[in-house]
Amino acid sequence: MASNEHDVNRSARTGRFVKESTARKEPRTTTTEHVGGDHGDREVHRSTSTGRFVKKTTAELHPSTTETQRV
Repeated sequence: MASNEHDVNRSARTGRFVKESTARKEPRTTTTEHVGGDHGDREVHRSTSTGRFVKKTTAELHPSTTETQRV
């Protein structure tokens, strides 16, 4: 099975995914995350509409509009 490890870039302002070229042009306002492969021991929750982090209680109350990731 092929590995699905890769880096993703997000806007620090909106939480939305951005292109790699945007991350290079605006390093102060973007973050790069390594995803896939071995999962970490911490769980994070994000809004699917905005991409921003949300609290666990928000994710529990709105399961259809949030996603949970292990990082």
